[in-house]
Amino acid sequence: MQQQLLNLFHIPFKEIFTLIKEDIPGYEYDYGRHIIKLKDENHEAIGFLRLPLHLVIDEYLKIIDADNLVLYLSIESGNAAIVLMEGKQMIYHTTFSAYMTRKKQGFSQIKYLKKKGKSRAGSRVRLAETVEFFENINTTLIALFEDYDIARIALSCNATLIPYLHQSKVACPFEKKDSRLYKIPLHIPQSNFTNLEATVKKLMAPVLFYDEEHEGVFEPFKWD
Repeated sequence: MQQQLLNLFHIPFKEIFTLIKEDIPGYEYDYGRHIIKLKDENHEAIGFLRLPLHLVIDEYLKIIDADNLVLYLSIESGNAAIVLMEGKQMIYHTTFSAYMTRKKQGFSQIKYLKKKGKSRAGSRVRLAETVEFFENINTTLIALFEDYDIARIALSCNATLIPYLHQSKVACPFEKKDSRLYKIPLHIPQSNFTNLEATVKKLMAPVLFYDEEHEGVFEPFKWD
């Protein structure tokens, strides 16, 4: 079954929600994934609408706020980027870098130690850089969380690195299972400002995903 997608950036949010209420038999808002699940008469899933994080709605699809404060954080081995958005306006951004990757092998020092268990001079340098890398990230995050009332945290980070974020001597200002967390659903090729900014722009638009067999149901959403 092939999934289709439809970018609804050109339709006002209120109009989109009116179409859902009038043309879709059933719907359910999922806060964690920030999507509206769309269902047929038998309560079976036929698609979903991915919403931009700056938009706050309730379970009845009523708009509560359209200028939510959202922190976007992308981390990979040796590179990280932060973007803070208030609605559609960027109010802060920064990047981090560290020498964490073995040049010849091309994988991180963390993965190397798990495989080999060695601790030579070069390895110790990379480990020290790794520790400082996450301490710097958390120091910046703490300052941002103190200065701003951040409503959602959009994160892109390999599972291997998550423990280092939360076990740093400088404590991360949010927990692993913080209710505000949102897993960025797009691939970020490298954790730098350019790529994270491009990702944020893509996530600003509401996007409709649906199964090809239900094409007819979603015709009202195809505005010219």
